[in-house]
Amino acid sequence: QVQLVESGGGLVQAGGSLRLSCAASGRIFSINAMGWYRQAPGKQRELVAVVTGGGTTNYSDSVKGRFTISRDNTKNTVYLQMNSLKPEDTAVYYCNAQRLRITPWESTPKDYWGQGTQVTVSS
Repeated sequence: QVQLVESGGGLVQAGGSLRLSCAASGRIFSINAMGWYRQAPGKQRELVAVVTGGGTTNYSDSVKGRFTISRDNTKNTVYLQMNSLKPEDTAVYYCNAQRLRITPWESTPKDYWGQGTQVTVSS
């Protein structure tokens, strides 16, 4: 069974930094892309950043220049370095593994989600 476990959330003052980690475990053959989403109270879940297996990255406009996503394919782990944090970054951050294959012949790869980690930025 595949599990995504996040860590690194917490409370930080505006202007501070946090680093989130997410490790995928279980029987995994490949993961197409890994990313981070966030959901603030009363709002829809939104993409923060995503990285493909080849290292191509994409960021939401609201975090460009402040957040950096990286990935260790050997460990099936994705990281999110968050700098210059703002109160509006406060949300639950969810890790996502996109089109994960358990076996090479799996015809319908699935997406998996972590349980979420709270990030709170105080002003």
